[in-house]
Amino acid sequence: MRLGIDLGGTKIEIVALDRDGAVRLRRRVPTPSDYAAAVEAIAALVHGAERETGERGTVGVGIPGSLSPVTGLVRNANSQALNGQPLDRDLAAALGREVRVTNDANCLAMSEAADGAGAGYRTVFAVIMGTGCGGGIVSSGRILDGPNGTGGEWGHTPLPWMRPEEFPGPRCWCGRHGCLETFLSGPGLAADCDGPGARDAGSIPARAAAGEAKAAAALARHADRLARALGMIANILDPDVVVLGGGLSNMEHLYREVPPLMARHVFGDVARTPVVRARHGDSSGVFGAARLWDSG
Repeated sequence: MRLGIDLGGTKIEIVALDRDGAVRLRRRVPTPSDYAAAVEAIAALVHGAERETGERGTVGVGIPGSLSPVTGLVRNANSQALNGQPLDRDLAAALGREVRVTNDANCLAMSEAADGAGAGYRTVFAVIMGTGCGGGIVSSGRILDGPNGTGGEWGHTPLPWMRPEEFPGPRCWCGRHGCLETFLSGPGLAADCDGPGARDAGSIPARAAAGEAKAAAALARHADRLARALGMIANILDPDVVVLGGGLSNMEHLYREVPPLMARHVFGDVARTPVVRARHGDSSGVFGAARLWDSG
């Protein structure tokens, strides 16, 4: 049995998968604001799942950050209570076994490559566009995160081929200007459409469909910026497929408009990288976490 944990800012979810990938159990609980309480909540979910199924399982955890390969501590997590904590060691102590922890976008890529929208492709580049903007790479069934543990972290690279009116770009929480996250995330789209301080982009597609010119223009800029960013990825990685996840991946126009816009920025005589929506939706993270032990 494989147990996956998705540790988010508002909820912790667990899934239990059998050998064939079928779901045996799923549970969600609110995420405590205190770190120690979060570790206890995860341990309780694991122990509860094992009591209910009658089996012991491997444990994988997806987080909105990553572990430093130098210190082993969580870094760059937008759930601030995690930063600087030895999450994998604390969970291993609480559960009495080794625990694998990785970035939630890596989990998205792992899940979609296994049996989702990326199944059958060799190299999958997966994108989360929600509160933030993350990326993950899986090739031949393995996560490619590199010696720095930063593989796929495109959200904190600058928007390519900036126009004069875009430069230097909004200031990012990481301290730099013009990161993709400031343009492509939900809050980034909201601020571009409705001004500084706006964070909710949920109504923008409906407003555009109803004829609001400001909303339509913001969506067009967003699609163009996403296409530039993915064109850069195609030039560096040339993945076999791009899978979009997160709340903004539900915007239907992206799948019509982004591929031809992206083609303008691919350095070659063909640009045939498919851009598809995550098949497992917001379940991809927890499914991918359960599969962290699949590659040995």
